[in-house]
Amino acid sequence: MGRAFEFRKERKMKRWAKMSKAFTRIGKDIVMAVKEGGPDPDANAKLRAVIQNAKNVNMPKDNIERAIKRASDKNQGDYKTVLFEGYAPHGIAVLIETATDNNTRTVANIRSYFNKHNGSLGTSGSVEFMFDHTCNFTVKAEGQDVEELELDFIDLGVEEVFEDEDGISLYAPFESFGSIQHELENRGIEILSSGFDRIPTVTKTLSIEEQEEVEKLLEKIEDDDDVQNVFHTMKSN
Repeated sequence: MGRAFEFRKERKMKRWAKMSKAFTRIGKDIVMAVKEGGPDPDANAKLRAVIQNAKNVNMPKDNIERAIKRASDKNQGDYKTVLFEGYAPHGIAVLIETATDNNTRTVANIRSYFNKHNGSLGTSGSVEFMFDHTCNFTVKAEGQDVEELELDFIDLGVEEVFEDEDGISLYAPFESFGSIQHELENRGIEILSSGFDRIPTVTKTLSIEEQEEVEKLLEKIEDDDDVQNVFHTMKSN
């Protein structure tokens, strides 16, 4: 299996945020999608994708509809996507995706986490080059063949296809998202979830003690309400 498979397996083994935090993150994604392309999922491919993700984590339909309605309100503030880069202890690169309505607050919080946990907040471009920006789709496995899917979608940029308990996953470069989503929908292939990942090109193995030290910083960052995703170059033991 390739890097995407190993990355996904490792991410799934982690103790990620509670379901309430997942709902908060998706709520922000809905606001950004509606602000960008309008409240009609049929006419807004990005919103369609976010709604699929919301259903995949069992977000109630009423919550989804309320979030869309709230996002359509002119008084609803907008969230800006801001990327933070830095180093955790022991040379582990950390890339943080945030969605914030107050960048001053977010910068101060992220900086304080690094400072308190023996890390350092870096400048733009300091670690981003260590990660491949990818898009991914998980589709229903029933009636699908992994090898056929890979052959059918290779011309659209798909680089890795594999099956696990969640379904069949397709990974491709970030810029291939729209064309792959369009083709999956045209073929009537049910998309269970989709999203974007930043897969490290090189990972670093630490001792258990060193890993625990890095985890303290990562968990603190994950808990911040402005943080959507955290990626790093540490390999789990």
